[in-house]
Amino acid sequence: MFTGIIQAVGEVAALEQSGGDLKLRIKTGKLPLADVQLGDSIATNGVCLTVTELPGDGYWADVSNETLSLTSLKQISIGSPVNLEKSLTPTTALGGHLVSGHVDGLGAVVALSRDARSWRVSIEAPAELARYIAPKGSICVDGTSLTVNSVSGARFELNIIPQTWEETVFSDYAVGTEVNLEVDIIARYLERLLQSGVVPTSEGITLDTLKDAGYHSD
Repeated sequence: MFTGIIQAVGEVAALEQSGGDLKLRIKTGKLPLADVQLGDSIATNGVCLTVTELPGDGYWADVSNETLSLTSLKQISIGSPVNLEKSLTPTTALGGHLVSGHVDGLGAVVALSRDARSWRVSIEAPAELARYIAPKGSICVDGTSLTVNSVSGARFELNIIPQTWEETVFSDYAVGTEVNLEVDIIARYLERLLQSGVVPTSEGITLDTLKDAGYHSD
């Protein structure tokens, strides 16, 4: 799990075809790796990747064809910047929202405009994700936890403050840029509850309520 608070912008250092899929090397820049071990997860543009090698200045990760087909990683090249976040721990401050690193779909930037010192960014999401995106709700764009300003159909608008603009890959966006989207996981669980016909009582949502809706903790 992650929080959607980007810790560094890395750079693609190498791409190697391996057995039909891809090996990816990322230089991590200012992201400290002293506490990272083989098998740990690092969100790379919002995609949860497992560290397979630690060469000293970054990491290697395997990217399956499934991941390539569903995310913007299929478009990266050597030198491409990527948002990075290490997986959260019990002591990590939850500054954004809970993010799984499992991309739900690809969106596309449709408009960019200045608004005082900030930027307004409009993104068109896949139609099937639109129902999970709500004004003032949370969404993860290329691994960045953001608040939705407004929604119109499958299009939503974000306000990107200078700090976020400068410390993430947002500054490289242009109209037409494809971005990884992960909707709020709570919205998906609520939909599942509603579809199951289980209506929470005055006691709220309990573990038994979730189990009745199909959730399993083991």
